[in-house]
Amino acid sequence: MSPRQPPRGGTRGTGSRSEPRRGGGGGGGRSGGGRGGVGGGGKDGGGKDGGGQRPDRRPGPRSELGGDQVEGRRAVLELLTVGRRTVRRIMLAEDQDPSPQLDRIEELAGRMRVPVETVPRTRLDSQARTESPQGVLALARPLEPVALEDLAAPDRHGTAPFLLVAAGITDPRNLGALLRSAECAGVTGVVLPRHRSARLSPTVTKTAAGAIEHLPFAVVGGVPAALSELRDLGVWSIGLAGEAVQSLYDLPLGEGPVALVVGSEEKGLAPLVRRRCDAVASIPQHGTLPSLNVGVAGAVACFEVARQRSLR
Repeated sequence: MSPRQPPRGGTRGTGSRSEPRRGGGGGGGRSGGGRGGVGGGGKDGGGKDGGGQRPDRRPGPRSELGGDQVEGRRAVLELLTVGRRTVRRIMLAEDQDPSPQLDRIEELAGRMRVPVETVPRTRLDSQARTESPQGVLALARPLEPVALEDLAAPDRHGTAPFLLVAAGITDPRNLGALLRSAECAGVTGVVLPRHRSARLSPTVTKTAAGAIEHLPFAVVGGVPAALSELRDLGVWSIGLAGEAVQSLYDLPLGEGPVALVVGSEEKGLAPLVRRRCDAVASIPQHGTLPSLNVGVAGAVACFEVARQRSLR
């Protein structure tokens, strides 16, 4: 397929602990032998978390994107550091070894008056939805999608949009790894289909290691229609397909708005999605296997766009 031409309050301490975290403790800060909040058994231990607030156990609002349960130390730390959305509660497993990341999580939670609850590891693991939550879990307001036309607009610095369209990735680890790579490469927005796609589940958020806190997302009813809209908005879309003759490295990706389109794990780009792309390109391979993992292919393509943009 021949490519179309692209258009032109009080702070808790941050020092490392010399002793492991333990449950219980009714104090409001680190002094006095422990963190304020609910004791290890899960019942009210006489104190209150986060400056007088009791832990909120009500179910959170639902979102078509998700992101309301965040697990893993890096993901929770980014959630608090970015401050993009309200954090309702944080659960920490007791008897954890000293960790600068956990200290920083507690410090930020104290500043933001987020209730912190220390619980037995068995209780935290029973609520977790990943295999290894690393002793920390946060409940937050879900991420809200933005309009596709907002993703296609230059940012406040005038930088042209660099979008990632995940057209049917269903494995949450693949999506999470791709989002992490995309954010590191400078992607400015992500497009997800409403159906037949992984959502921002705890597995995605943990694998993405906090990338979702930095990326805006648009949710669309159909990827083909979204690509047509992006074209009308001046965004050049490039689909990735292992069998394509055109090399990704021969395309001019460093100037103007661009969207990389990656297909599903099993079938790649759907026929109609492929036809709506302005160009379809492959990543040259030199081994025996027929294709790359979708997360790896997407990461390679994202960094090729980043490389070309850095040469401008």
